[in-house]
Amino acid sequence: MTATAPASTPEAAPAGDMILRLADVHTYYGHIHALQGITLEVGRGEIVTLIGANGAGKTTTLKTISGLLHPRRGQVEFEGKDVSNVAAHVLVRAGIGHAPEGRRIFSRLTVLENLQMGAFSRRDSIDSDIDRVMTLFPRLRERTGQQGGTLSGGEQQMLAIGRALMSRPRVLLLDEPSLGLAPILVQQIFSIIREINAQGTTILLVEQNALQALNVAHRGYVLQTGHVVLSGAASDLIVNETVRKAYLGEI
Repeated sequence: MTATAPASTPEAAPAGDMILRLADVHTYYGHIHALQGITLEVGRGEIVTLIGANGAGKTTTLKTISGLLHPRRGQVEFEGKDVSNVAAHVLVRAGIGHAPEGRRIFSRLTVLENLQMGAFSRRDSIDSDIDRVMTLFPRLRERTGQQGGTLSGGEQQMLAIGRALMSRPRVLLLDEPSLGLAPILVQQIFSIIREINAQGTTILLVEQNALQALNVAHRGYVLQTGHVVLSGAASDLIVNETVRKAYLGEI
C-alpha cells in the first residue's frame, strides 16, 4: 500500500478555538493502567484522528471522553468546562455523541426506533433530524421498518452513526467505523464522515485504517500503550517515515 497525501487537505480550526481538551488523563480498568497521561486537543470544526495498534488506548480514550469511563487523574474539558466525572447521559445532552466500536445497535428494534432512541434526551421535534439521517444514508430510508439485527454490516454501521447524530452532537466520537466493511462501503462511510463534518459537526475518529483516517482528518495523534507518541497535521503524519512503516503497511 502506498501512502499518498489527501487530494485536498481540509483547513484546521483556528488556533485557540478548542472544543475538547484532555490534559494528562490517566484511566484504569481495575488495576490496569490503560491511559498513561494522554494530552490532546480537538478544534471546533475539525476532524481529528487517533491511530495506533490494538491495545494502544484509542477506544479507552473515547470512552473516557463520553463518560463511559472516568479518569483517575487528569482532566477532560468540553466547551471550556471540566467534564471528567460527568455521567454519560448528561454528556449526550451537553453535545457529545458516540458511535461505539461494534455498532451496538438495538437488534430487535426497527431502524426508525433505533434513531428515535438516539434522540432520547431531546424533547423537541426530531422529524428534521430523521430526514437528515435518511438523506445521509439513503439505504436506511429503504429499511425504516426493518429490524436492526437483520441489516448488513455496512447498514448497521450507518445506523450506528445515524443514531449518534440524532442527539445533535457538537462533537461526534466515531470508533472504528470501517471495521469489517467491504472496500466500496469503506469509501462511502468516509465520504459521509466528510459530509457530516462539512455540515458543522466536529469529529474525533478512531480508525485502524490509518491511511483512510489520515486522508480524511485535519490532524492526528499516534497512540502507543496508553501514551501519545506523535502528533501533527494529517498531511505531515501521512508522509512520516515512522507512521508509514508502522501503520501504513510500508517497509
